[in-house]
Amino acid sequence: MSVPIKTFRDLLAWQKAMQLVTDVYRASRPFPKEELYGLTAQLRRAAVSIPSNLAEGYARRSRAEYSRFVQIALGSLYELQTQLEIAANLGYLERSRFDDLYEKSREIERMLSSLHQKLAKPRTPHSAP
Repeated sequence: MSVPIKTFRDLLAWQKAMQLVTDVYRASRPFPKEELYGLTAQLRRAAVSIPSNLAEGYARRSRAEYSRFVQIALGSLYELQTQLEIAANLGYLERSRFDDLYEKSREIERMLSSLHQKLAKPRTPHSAP
């Protein structure tokens, strides 16, 4: 039996996305200074957008809107994955650090995809929002 979700903070995907934000900030700290307003800012914005959209979607209290915000979070996640790849290609991230961040993002991707599918299904009388 699963634990009921009372707030967005109870969502495992949100918790993991919050940890990913911290990891991305730490990993991007040593990026070249000329990237501060470029790739560094883009990476950080995309990472922050993931848990932020999960929280905002949860607050909407409508399955359709919640689903839309989960899709937006997924879009930000894909954006982050692309930017991580760019950072690795430019040598700003060591391959092992890239692999770690990418795998964490893939785990969140699977969670968000599952959540989106669940929200897209018609609601039964006994299903949670």
